[in-house]
Formats: sequence, C-alpha cells, structure tokens
Amino acid sequence: EARESGNEGGSGKSEKRLVWQNSWGLTTRTIGVMVLVHGDDKGLVLPPRVAPIQVVIVPVLYTKTKEMVLEEASKLKDSLLNAGLRVHLDDSTNHNPGWKYNYYELKGVPLRIEIGPRDIEEKKVVIKRRLSGSKAKKVSWADLSTVVHSELKEIHNEMYQRAKADRDSRLRKVTTWDDFKKALNEKCMILAPWCGEKAAEELIKQKTKEMGSEVFETAEGEEVCEMSGAAKTLCIPFEQDDIPEGTLCISAGIDGFPKKAAKMWVMFGRSY
Repeated sequence: EARESGNEGGSGKSEKRLVWQNSWGLTTRTIGVMVLVHGDDKGLVLPPRVAPIQVVIVPVLYTKTKEMVLEEASKLKDSLLNAGLRVHLDDSTNHNPGWKYNYYELKGVPLRIEIGPRDIEEKKVVIKRRLSGSKAKKVSWADLSTVVHSELKEIHNEMYQRAKADRDSRLRKVTTWDDFKKALNEKCMILAPWCGEKAAEELIKQKTKEMGSEVFETAEGEEVCEMSGAAKTLCIPFEQDDIPEGTLCISAGIDGFPKKAAKMWVMFGRSY
C-alpha cells in the first residue's frame, strides 16, 4: 500500500524509505458496533465517555413560572459545566417536556435532568438514565454534580458488563472441526487453536464457505443481511490461555490437511 501511494518517511539518516502502514477501518466500524450493541427500540444508547451530550436539562415550563424555571435551569447548567460535564439545556418553547424526553432518548443522551416549579421549591431535580430499566430519582441541588458523575460512571460500567455478557454468550471455545462447524451454525464467534499458517486459514475459509450462506431476517420476515458463510480469523487475543500439550490446529485432518501443532488461540467468525 505504501509502495502504491509513494508514502515515504525518514529513517534517521539522509535516505527515505517506504513506511510500514496498515488500516484497521476503526472509526466508522466502531460507531456502527456501538449503535448495534447498545441501541434499543427507543433509539441510540450512547456510552457517557463518547456521548457529545452527557446530560440534557429539560425544564418543565408554565406561563407564570417560565422565567424563574429557566433561570434556575441555567444556573444548574453552569454548575455542571464547571464540573467538567458536557451539558445541554433545552430551553426551546415549541415542544412540551414529553416530546423532549422522547427526542433525547432517541439521540441516546445518557442522563436527563428535569426541573419545574415544584423542584425549585424543594431545591431538588429529577434525574433519569437513558439506559433501559432504570427509574427516575430526585437529587438535591447541592449534591447534583457529585451524583451526576457517579451516575455516568455507573452507566458506563453497566453498559460494558451488558455488552461483555452478550459477547461471551456468543463465544465458543472449541478444539475439533465438528464443534467448530456447530458453533458457526449457532451464529457464534469461535476461539480455536491455530498453527499460524495462512494455508490453514484459507482451508477454513473454503470449507465454511461450502457450508452455504446465511440470511438474517427481521421478525416480520424482511431480509436484512446475508452472511457469506466463510469464516476467517478475526483477531489473535492478547491474553492467551495455555495450549495443552499435543493440541492440534483446528484445520488438522480436514481433507487430508497436515496435522500441525497449534501455536495460539485465535478468534474466528463469519464474514458479511
């Protein structure tokens, strides 16, 4: 790739050399995975650490108390901004609070703060997580910054644990070709022993492609995605389990392929 683009760099001496480069395709793929893994039927669910807006303040406005509520809401916004949070105050008047609740849930804002005349009397606000299953609760103004930071940390941890549990439920560790094929047909990722040779991976790609493609459909029967059926290596995990002595590569014996010793555990999955 560097040779084709003429991408050269200095080596510390006078001559220039072609650079070593690669492409992980990280940016858009990461965004897509985030949407698919965390989103729900209400829309996006954004992790607090990457959410453009971490907290949205929605004032409950009535004609007689409108100015008072907006003034106090603005003060809360400033205090949260000073606490290092990314905050948005929706002081628009063309939509009611219920519409705004749904709108910011659709956009995946992690935490919502509601403030109205009664909350001002009590010196409290209502906070509500975007994460499904959570209940609203009241928090005093004095404790708000501390509580919001704590809530966002808890949201991050809960989202991570949910995603990890979902990933782990779809991961199978196998050492035989029959178990490999079974796990693949169960729509799982596979952790398998591998000899590290390209020929072994190419054989696995070919044999799994022969198993046929797989079509994913919605509950209504609408086709949304077709997997090619071919499995390929996804990654070599940094944390490697011990490989028992005598463990063979997952490709060993397939169509007479040489039985080579496994050198590492590798994650396999279907292409799409």
